[in-house]
Parts: sequence; structure tokens; C-alpha cells
Amino acid sequence: MSTHASPRGRAATIQDVARVAGVSRAAVSKVLRDAYGVSDDMRERVRTAIEQLDYRPRVAARAMRGSSFTIGIQIPQVENEFFSQIVSGAIAGMEGTGYQLIAAHVSSLARASEAIESLADRQVDGIVVIAPLLAPDWLENLALSMPVVMIGRHAEAEEYDAVTGRDSAGTDLVMDHLLTLGHTLITHLTVSPELMTGATDPHMRRLERYRERMAAAGLAEHVLLTGIDEEAAYATTRQLISSDDRPRALFAGNDTLAMGALRAAAEADLPPERLSIVGYDGIAVAAHSRVMLTTVNQHGFELGANAIRLMIERIEGRREPRRVDLLPTLEVRHSTAPPLW
Repeated sequence: MSTHASPRGRAATIQDVARVAGVSRAAVSKVLRDAYGVSDDMRERVRTAIEQLDYRPRVAARAMRGSSFTIGIQIPQVENEFFSQIVSGAIAGMEGTGYQLIAAHVSSLARASEAIESLADRQVDGIVVIAPLLAPDWLENLALSMPVVMIGRHAEAEEYDAVTGRDSAGTDLVMDHLLTLGHTLITHLTVSPELMTGATDPHMRRLERYRERMAAAGLAEHVLLTGIDEEAAYATTRQLISSDDRPRALFAGNDTLAMGALRAAAEADLPPERLSIVGYDGIAVAAHSRVMLTTVNQHGFELGANAIRLMIERIEGRREPRRVDLLPTLEVRHSTAPPLW
């Protein structure tokens, strides 16, 4: 038996890894989380020790320190009602489990890893991630040290679970609705590419399906890029409706963008017959009598509840990755109508 092995009959702990690597427990944790400031030498020593000891961090770390009975959730936009729905579902999913939720948020999407690391440093039992810009490898490394559930991304992960909506199916609902109404000039308003994570990103899935449906219908696509918030969508839509190639329908990548577009259309006195607008998310304000936005309901509450269910399964010892795909529904309201030519 190797001199570096843990005592017979006992799973290796993070302390064992630290001893063999000649570093502190905190240093091992940083390597497992791929945290900032880890040297190549330290990373190599820790990884070598992990291999020698056949260390299983998700199980061993929990067994060593015990449960904190807290689950972290990283929120990219506190002002986005869709994320509030997810949090509400997560809280409901915890009822009767003894767990509490801790939320972390940063002002910039690019700094999401900082919020997640702050949760890990508080020794939560697992983290629910809603970060669109995190690299897949970073998430995989994080999931080596604690249970992770990702909401929204269509990744085939090896170490973490995922809960997603069927974005291609949701886009089909939008396109079926607008084409049935008789629309042919349909613009897709979506976030800029630097705010996406490639093919696994939900906005990218909606964009790609929009393009496929427009091509299949023999129609010219028109993609309009904007920022992530309502004000950006408002400014972009104002420019659009003042141009010569104004569409007759606008499919917004989420309800936040749709709300900005609705405000711009209202100021320009454009009724749905002249500019139909469809959103995506299903936030509660979309059903308000002064809004009445046609939108795809992603069922954010169910996304959050399912994420917690998967998380608790992970905490209790499940190892294989699982993914839940929820089917969205279309809620037709007054923001869409047949085009008036």
C-alpha cells in the first residue's frame, strides 16, 4: 500500500490531501474550486495527491465537516422577475427539508464566479448556479468539491446536474403563433453574443431556432442585438421603429427585453396590429391589465423547485449527473394581433 494512502477502511479527506501535497486545507479547497491565485505548482501537487489517495471531494468533504444545512444560489440579476420566480421555487422546494437558502449576487455577469466562490467559502452544502457566462470547465471543477445544479444551460455535464427549459420548443410556440397570425416581417431582439456562452446558452438556442423557422418559411431573418436590461431594449427598439425597415412583429429573447420594446412601441403609438411583441419567461407582470404581454412561460417556479430536488439528491449521495427539461407553454394576450398592412 502507498505510504500516502489514508488509513485502511476510511475514505480520504481533504486534510489527507493537504498533508500529502504539503499545503493547507484552504489551498486544497482553492484548487478544487479553481479559485484565483493558485500557482501551477500548487495545483499540480494537489491534483497528484488527489489521484494517489483516490479522493472523492463531494462525499469526503461533507463527511468531514458535517452539513451546514444551507444551499447557496447565485443570481445574475436581482431586478429580473424571472430569477425571483426561480428563487421562490427553490425556497418552496426546501420546505420540510431543514435546509435554508443563501443568495449571492454581483453587479456584473462576468464576475459571477466571485459570488459563487463566496458561497463556497461559507461552506454551503451545494450551489445552484444561474450564471450564463461561466466556462463549462470552471463549473466541472467546482462540482468536484461540492454538489452543483446549473439552471438554464444546455450542457452535457459530467459532474453537475442541470435544469433547463426546452428553448427550441418554446421558440416554435412563438413562431407558430406569429406565422399563424399572418406575420412575415419578424425581428428577433436578443442579447449581444458576448452575453452568451455559445451553443449551450438559452438565448443562442432561441436565436438558432428562430433562424431555422424563418428559413423554413422562406422569410428573411432580421436579428437585432441589444444589452441585457430593459433600458437597452427600449433604446434599441426606438431606433428600430424609426427606421425604414420596421418589422410588423418582434420576438424578444426574454420578458425583460420585451418590456423595453413594449414601452418604445407605446411611445410611438404603435398598436399590436402595427407591431406585435412576444416575450419569453412568463413573469407575473406580463399578465397585468396595462401590459398583457404574449409570452412563453418557462415556469420559473418549477425550475427552482426541481433544482433543489436534484441538489438534495446530490447531497444525499447520488453521483451520476441528471438533467431535467421542462416544456414551456405560450400565454397569448393582447400584445400580438394580425398585421395591419
